[in-house]
Amino acid sequence: MQQTYFMIKPEIVAAGDQKIGAILAIVNTAGFRVTGLHMRQLDRALVEDFYGEHRERPFYGDLCDYITGGPVVAIRLERENAVAALRELIGATNPSEAATGTIRDLFGVSLQNNAVHASANTDDAARELGLIFG
Repeated sequence: MQQTYFMIKPEIVAAGDQKIGAILAIVNTAGFRVTGLHMRQLDRALVEDFYGEHRERPFYGDLCDYITGGPVVAIRLERENAVAALRELIGATNPSEAATGTIRDLFGVSLQNNAVHASANTDDAARELGLIFG
């Protein structure tokens, strides 16, 4: 079994439990097991570390502002090939390019407000899970 990190972003949390539940149902139906879950407000220092790979990019400050702008749902997921399977399930970063039926196709509204985050690879998954879950 492989673990990965999954985050439901602030605009979905602000929209309410129905959207959170719908996203969790999609993940569950895809065979993922939730092994950790909590809603929390991420502090700026943690978010800056979390997205540190983007520090030199022009969108970094806006991204950090956005993620710290409201609570997120932090989720540790487990299944065979979890990282790749979750990346496929969520779809392309830009919702307008996401495959039909993916989470970002269904819930994302823009490149920034794209509903969810999923670890890009196994190294990122280990780092992100460590940052969020300790």
